[in-house]
Amino acid sequence: MADRAYDTNAIRQQIEQQGAVPNIPPKRTRRWKHCFSPVLYRGRNAIERMFCRLKDFRRIATRYDKLATNFLSAVYVAATVSYWL
Repeated sequence: MADRAYDTNAIRQQIEQQGAVPNIPPKRTRRWKHCFSPVLYRGRNAIERMFCRLKDFRRIATRYDKLATNFLSAVYVAATVSYWL
């Protein structure tokens, strides 16, 4: 899944060579429109919004923690706070 800006034949072929099906909304100037699922695209948007909320926490955005376990626990706390409240 990608934005409309990534709707090129080269990117589509690369995704298909890896065995996946691209779900990219077609550009408005394309003559032949590839199939596109808005339902799957909504899921991508939800994930982007989740990362945006996590980046509101300065500790997560700048990665103050040196250890991966401490960073992961900070992500858990930030996710809990942002979705609980």
